[in-house]
Amino acid sequence: MGRKVVKFRGKEAVFAQGDPAKNVLYIQEGSVKLTVVNETGKEAVVAIFGPGDFFGEGCLAGQSVCMATATTVAPTTVLVIEKNEMIRALRAEHAFSDRFIAYMLARNIRVEEDLVDHLFNSSEKRLARTLLLLARYGKEDKPHGVLPKVSQEMLAEMIGTTRARVNFFMNKFRTLGFIEYGGMLRELQINKSLLSVVLHD
Repeated sequence: MGRKVVKFRGKEAVFAQGDPAKNVLYIQEGSVKLTVVNETGKEAVVAIFGPGDFFGEGCLAGQSVCMATATTVAPTTVLVIEKNEMIRALRAEHAFSDRFIAYMLARNIRVEEDLVDHLFNSSEKRLARTLLLLARYGKEDKPHGVLPKVSQEMLAEMIGTTRARVNFFMNKFRTLGFIEYGGMLRELQINKSLLSVVLHD
């Protein structure tokens, strides 16, 4: 009770900004993007989640409404856990509790790294790091380096630059063999060699 598996199509809303915050969600398959809209109507992508990620946990900290809109990027399967069931599980199921806490701590570190990235790195480095994170390098799930094609507009929103700059760097990365896309390819292949852009001073 209090848990259910829900399947979503690609580009389908999971919840919207302003909806009641009452569930924690766990992605079993697929990917979800979180976007926020300000008072003037400007939209920004704040996160992309994939298999093994939790989101919607704000309800556990007292948030009464969703602070962002969650939309699937590809067909996605999500485990929806009601707030009260999540609280019960965290208290009673120690292995689950340990995994959730470890995940949230790791994500907190990631948020801090994102902030440092935005403050100190060039847009080229920010794009390279974002592509590597989207491709889930360093994660246990497979396959590494492959993700559905992501629009350049979305990438520009995520790293805080223009679509023209993203287009310039994506073409540069492809020419250098760091990424592969275009033609009949329906996916974006991120090669590990892209790390050289992030590590280069």
